[in-house]
Amino acid sequence: MVVSKNIKLSEKIKSVPGKPGVYMMKDISSSVLYVGKALNLRNRIKSYFSAPKSLPLKIQHLIKNVHDFDLIFTSTEQEALILENNMIKWHQPKFNARLKDDKSYPFIKINLSEEFPQIYFTRKIKKDGSRYFGPFASAKSVRNTLTLLKKLFPYRSCTKEITGIDSKPCLDFHIKQCMGPCIGNIDQNDYLEIINEVILFLEGNTAKVSNSIMSKMKTASKNLEFEKAAIFRNQLESIELIKEKQKVIQHENSNFDSIAITSIEKTSWIEIFFIRQGKLIGEDHFTMHNGFDSETNLILKAFIMQFYEINPYIPPEILIQTEIQDMESIQNWLSQKKDSNVSIKIPLRGNKLKILNMSLENSKQRASIESTTKKFTTKDTTKMLKKLQEILNLPRFPKRIECYDISNISGTNSVASMSVFNNGNPSPHSYRKFKIKSVQGINDYAMIKEVLERRFKSISQKPGEITPESQNQQQLSEIPDLVLIDGGKGHLSTAVQVFLELGINNVPLASIAKQNEEIFIPNFSEPVEFSSNPESLNILQKIRDEAHRFAINYHRKLRSKTALFSSIDTIPGIGPKKRKSILNKFGSIKNINKSSIEEITKIPGISEKLAKQLLSISKNMQ
Repeated sequence: MVVSKNIKLSEKIKSVPGKPGVYMMKDISSSVLYVGKALNLRNRIKSYFSAPKSLPLKIQHLIKNVHDFDLIFTSTEQEALILENNMIKWHQPKFNARLKDDKSYPFIKINLSEEFPQIYFTRKIKKDGSRYFGPFASAKSVRNTLTLLKKLFPYRSCTKEITGIDSKPCLDFHIKQCMGPCIGNIDQNDYLEIINEVILFLEGNTAKVSNSIMSKMKTASKNLEFEKAAIFRNQLESIELIKEKQKVIQHENSNFDSIAITSIEKTSWIEIFFIRQGKLIGEDHFTMHNGFDSETNLILKAFIMQFYEINPYIPPEILIQTEIQDMESIQNWLSQKKDSNVSIKIPLRGNKLKILNMSLENSKQRASIESTTKKFTTKDTTKMLKKLQEILNLPRFPKRIECYDISNISGTNSVASMSVFNNGNPSPHSYRKFKIKSVQGINDYAMIKEVLERRFKSISQKPGEITPESQNQQQLSEIPDLVLIDGGKGHLSTAVQVFLELGINNVPLASIAKQNEEIFIPNFSEPVEFSSNPESLNILQKIRDEAHRFAINYHRKLRSKTALFSSIDTIPGIGPKKRKSILNKFGSIKNINKSSIEEITKIPGISEKLAKQLLSISKNMQ
């Protein structure tokens, strides 16, 4: 929109001071569209609105949707840089370059607060004294690494309380993959040495790990502990095999990351090589949504800020292919995080340039393969969706399809889920879950009614009218092109009645019956015929399966919480107040099982005895 059309916005622009800070552009529903920073906010904001038609088309598109903006002032440019990154991460604005789904990247966690530390897969970093390694691009990468670690290091993988007096060890002990702290076969100091070796290995310091194991092997042999010496020998051989596979690329023992980027249209592919002690110990790849930032330097800057914000380890040197905006400020920020000097460099010659070119070649190959695959997939999916539109006689192309499913057992902990597909693909960030509030017992129809009313009531207008403005004003900002109900004719009739009562008549409805995978639409008694177009039916089945999976997972979580709630009541000495504290801290049986006695006793009023009882009950409930 042009400023003259919004007097309030025009006056607000005039009052912006020339200070450093962060600005957030918002649409009519106050959703954040774009986050930026500036040394002089007045000049930056004015540059967007003084002559919008002279701006690049992508920025014009942003400005047309801007209804308001917010400002946060900072003392320095570096403060603004950090705040900008935090705001992008929090709001996920669609016009900013950002890591795809960066909120859930996985890590390896080593809980050093435990007597006998465990090694976990986690998606959350807490300030709890643990060591974290990552982020990894996928859960598969973490699991592969954990599998490798388990083969190399005999640490415990169980969640039980370690007493040292158990009568029998688990299978891992018998296959030499655990030293058996549960039966007292290893003391705490020796176990912590193993954990320290794991940490060194994850840091890429395989030489130190080898030296440590070699020393232990010699000591065991000297003490005539030949079985123990054989375990160390096998461990050493496995690590040496891995070292041989690691490509030596630097003669000196240098540590750095090499980051390269390739962009195609609205997506960028990032490739990182991790160099530790002069060896390539690993690589990872990430995908960036470009927003309207098409310049390589801006996307690279966004990636570095977002990646190292969540990365516990920062190397002393980072190689990139081009200069980035705010390079000095970013170096200062990284140095502060690391508590030692970090430099960002563009290599011009030698081994480091070769390494960067290897990273770049990998990102180009990945971009080429994935973008080509995506084009073919998109073309096929579009064709199937057009056919679906034709078969169901939909008034518009079904870009956004929502599916609703109910989950309950004997009418308890009843929940519903909403899964969303955009252009034929799952859109997990749009999924929603609903805890049923108004229905007791088993009544799927009443539950569907409640959920649809909660989802659509805020956007209902006078009969027959849903305007573009109403789309912007409601919290779930997009109106679906098709609503699918998991159920038969009765479920569909309920949905039709809800829409009639809300005055919504331009959102198409359909239901999918489980037994024969039949699709029903309003005003037709027979199911829709899909025999000549099974691919279009498959899209509806996939979104139904997603809704079902999402609902069941939520239902299990609530059941677990209810079961835990009931079990806690059986422990003498735990009343309502302590029970509430336990539930607030852990929330589920799974989380309690992952915890140590020390962690549980941090809850006010929970003694070591109560903590042991709680752990015992939770393990029996697994």
